[in-house]
Amino acid sequence: MKPPSDDAFSPATFPFGAEHELIRSSLRRFVEQEVKPHGEQWEEQGFVPREVLRQMGALGFLGMRYPERYGGAGMDTLATLVLSEELGRSTFGGFAVTVLVHTDMACPHLLHAGTEAQQQRYLPALIAGEKIAAVAMTEPDAGSDLAAMRSTARREGDDWVLNGSKMFITNGVHADIYFVAAKTGDAGRSHGSISMFVVEKGAPGFRVSRALRKHGWLSSDTAELVFEDCRIPAQNLLGEEGKGFLALVKNLQNERLTLGAQALGECDAALSLALSWVTQRKAFGGLLWDKQAIRQRLAMLASRVTAARSLLYLTGWRVAQGESMVREVSMIKALCGELVNEVMYDCLQFHGGAGYLRDSAIERMSRDARVQSIGGGATEVMLEEVAKRMHA
Repeated sequence: MKPPSDDAFSPATFPFGAEHELIRSSLRRFVEQEVKPHGEQWEEQGFVPREVLRQMGALGFLGMRYPERYGGAGMDTLATLVLSEELGRSTFGGFAVTVLVHTDMACPHLLHAGTEAQQQRYLPALIAGEKIAAVAMTEPDAGSDLAAMRSTARREGDDWVLNGSKMFITNGVHADIYFVAAKTGDAGRSHGSISMFVVEKGAPGFRVSRALRKHGWLSSDTAELVFEDCRIPAQNLLGEEGKGFLALVKNLQNERLTLGAQALGECDAALSLALSWVTQRKAFGGLLWDKQAIRQRLAMLASRVTAARSLLYLTGWRVAQGESMVREVSMIKALCGELVNEVMYDCLQFHGGAGYLRDSAIERMSRDARVQSIGGGATEVMLEEVAKRMHA
């Protein structure tokens, strides 16, 4: 498949095929029928019911990027873009990130580094939604700075013994399988001493310390985890000892494309809500849409979202061809994380007082969007990645 000429480029069609559009329509129908009617209840209870995730697994939504022999569909990066955008359009960011952490941020570690035995043991249940995964690398003093990680793992006979804590772990309260990063060598500032492990809920010495209360993403269960002489079998080492940092970095392009696509889906939903509001709301003898400043601002936001989507789709297509696109992916994460917040700010503003009420979708979406410029690589970190590749 060759990219079209510039005059034929249309982000509405390139680079997707009929199978992607079928997935898109199926996801959109699922969100309308199974998510939007219940999302507020999930916000109140603080997590997405696991039966909903099992339902998504049964429909094939959790395994699009995974091998067919484990129950997946064997698709590529483009399937992730469709999934992420449509979940973003749900207007429930907590629901979206619950799913995307499982499909595109946690389980890929098992796919990339797991042994055949590990994959056979865990992947079928994860793809089916019978078990849910989390990835645990962030710590109270080590977010983007992974070299500052303090969690350790030492070998004792046929076991590894883990000690330390993890913070801001999405799916952390209710996950069944945790992919945990810890230092197995020199405890100093060394990327080369980080290893990855598979830890199952119920492992001795492992506990969920507390569920975290957040500004947004309220239906995403987020936790602090504690490991106190947590013993796991030696075969639960994921990949090679000391190669954990490389494993984490390997999936960063996918993670950041995923979050960029989610943000643009959220932008679409917010602009749609705002357009519906301003074309019905009357003020000063006419509709808000009649005010030039409002309609031109919405037009500019729509233009910027469309431009960002063009970069996202083209980059996603190139990643699917096997290219390394660290600069462009970093651009996407920085651009979309900031843009979604600008879109939410203006769309809430145009709703006036109605947009400030807690039962307003745009109010919830504005809170949810704030973390998009923080999580998965803060804007400042992403811009440094871009800058390093501008002046190498």
